[in-house]
Amino acid sequence: QVQLVESGGGLVQAGGSLRLSCAASGRTFSTYAMGWFRQAPGKEREFVAAINWSGGNTYYADSVKGRFTISRDNAKNTVSLQMNSLKPDDTAVYYCAASPLGWAPTGRPVEYQYWGQGTQVTVSS
Repeated sequence: QVQLVESGGGLVQAGGSLRLSCAASGRTFSTYAMGWFRQAPGKEREFVAAINWSGGNTYYADSVKGRFTISRDNAKNTVSLQMNSLKPDDTAVYYCAASPLGWAPTGRPVEYQYWGQGTQVTVSS
């Protein structure tokens, strides 16, 4: 089993940056693909970014490509999301998730087995 705890959310002005972190428990972290999703009020949860088990393959939603960067440190059991050039539309609760399909960074929520509790990101205009 993998437990996930996100941190790093907060309030930032448009154009600013934030770095989200997700700490994972469990000895099998390095075998999981990891993803970030977000959910804004009144909207469905949407995919943001994913990374495969080794960190060698990443996948981004078009809305964040070029602005967000996902990375992982398997020695520290952490995955991070660096968010630059933030926009008000990026306001949402951000969730970290783990998929047992470790070789493939996927954007499909159904393929993720474990989820964190979420961290709020608010971007003011």
